[in-house]
Amino acid sequence: MQIDAYEPGVPCWVDLGSPDPQGAADFYGALFGWDVPEGPEEAGGYRIATVGGLPVAGIGPAQNPGPPVWTTYVDVENADETAEKVSAAGGQVIVPAMDVFEHGRMAVFVDPVGAFVSVWQPGDHPGSQLVNEPGTWSWSELLTTDLEASKAFYGAVFGWGTNVQDAGPMGQYVEWQVHGRSVAGMMQKPPMLPAEVPPHWAVYFAVSDTDAAVARVAELGGTVLMPPMDIEPGRFAPVTDPTGAVFNLIALKPELAG
Repeated sequence: MQIDAYEPGVPCWVDLGSPDPQGAADFYGALFGWDVPEGPEEAGGYRIATVGGLPVAGIGPAQNPGPPVWTTYVDVENADETAEKVSAAGGQVIVPAMDVFEHGRMAVFVDPVGAFVSVWQPGDHPGSQLVNEPGTWSWSELLTTDLEASKAFYGAVFGWGTNVQDAGPMGQYVEWQVHGRSVAGMMQKPPMLPAEVPPHWAVYFAVSDTDAAVARVAELGGTVLMPPMDIEPGRFAPVTDPTGAVFNLIALKPELAG
């Protein structure tokens, strides 16, 4: 599905901070069919991955010590005002609002439970312009250790509503909603994740065949964290790239794809 603009409050972009941007470009290019040319020198090594000429994700050098991570950005009308809401709601402003050339304005926060989240006030770059198709981003999901605190924070900052589902042994599954439309998810951090893994925003990329994509991840030097399994939206598997950045693969059911 092609998207030319996002509503405020809707996740709009994902990017990876990697210790090896060229290696990441090679890995994700081979896995998803991305074209990931080198970015302009003034962008500090940041690259825009495209599919069919449309931007789908970013890859840049890691900015902080620690494991490489995929970051989710939420579209906002005013990044500076959002930063004020974050502070008022008990979060921390890690990177104050800053211009990214003419492309937009961004900021980075930590929620009260410890998960990093970023915002994007678009200029000439709206975000991911192709989603829910094989090789593109399809979903972001908060893994938290405190569902109620997270509901209060994100509701205050982004105005998100919630649609709470019963996920059986996993407890609640929360769909974050904007104007009644589900735009992201949240669940309790699964017990199989090590205690040292902090709360975080996980990302999902759509594929046409999860099992084949998992095999390709292994061929390319990544790690398969769990074998593919069927869930409500489709068939998914959590994996890592060769540097250890975690992401999820999902073959969406036909009615959800594209």
